[in-house]
Amino acid sequence: MYFCGLDIGSCMSKIVLIDENEDIVYYKSSKSGFEIRKTISNLYESVLKDQNIRKDRVKYIVATGYGRNVALAFFADDKVTEITCHAKGVHKIFPNCHTVIDIGGQDSKAIRLDIDGRVSTFVMNDKCAAGSGRFLEVMSNAIGVSVDDLGLLSMRSKNKATISSTCTVFAETEVISMIASEVNREDIIAGIHDAIATKVSALTRCTGIEDEVVMTGGVAKNIGVVKSLEEKIGHVVYVPPEPLITGALGAALIAKDRYITSQGL
Repeated sequence: MYFCGLDIGSCMSKIVLIDENEDIVYYKSSKSGFEIRKTISNLYESVLKDQNIRKDRVKYIVATGYGRNVALAFFADDKVTEITCHAKGVHKIFPNCHTVIDIGGQDSKAIRLDIDGRVSTFVMNDKCAAGSGRFLEVMSNAIGVSVDDLGLLSMRSKNKATISSTCTVFAETEVISMIASEVNREDIIAGIHDAIATKVSALTRCTGIEDEVVMTGGVAKNIGVVKSLEEKIGHVVYVPPEPLITGALGAALIAKDRYITSQGL
């Protein structure tokens, strides 16, 4: 038996397949794009093809993220909020986690977990691009550097720049002005990471910060942001081996739980 979790985000869609022992059998991610239904279908079909699994062996599918309603109408068995799924997925990997910081493409979240890994409170910023992956994309375009290279470049900074604006548009103007003034590129990037960390740390303090702190989402792959965040909150920040898939993993785990309940097992 297999159980599937789909996390359809605004920028990236992720899929995780687990077996009855809750071991990850397969995972994959791709850009969500405009045709969400096609993206979901391609991800799911790739699971079946790559793992040579018949559809009837996947017993339950749970969808989460922005596109969960599309997935539910298309072929998922149920939908669950991304907050619950992230909590479930992170708790599986880090059983002692009490604070989850998720920075996605368009939003950021701080989630507080109780001793059993359940959500006790959360705060989300989905009204402003600052403190999100989109902020990094805008800044990387302004500097002319790939998003994937920002983390290591920022670690070379000797004199971190200060970006005062909390608005993405105005912050971009500041960065362009710094470039014109020949401010060191690495220092600008370090300042960008510091600006994100400042925004996200303020969000996290609203829920209370308690060890262990785990960061998820695509931005968690940026070592510069992780280090800046550690400085701001005064805690070690742990990152899962693949920080993009914790929501999908949580959805898959919930899929298994709901299937067992539905079968009276």
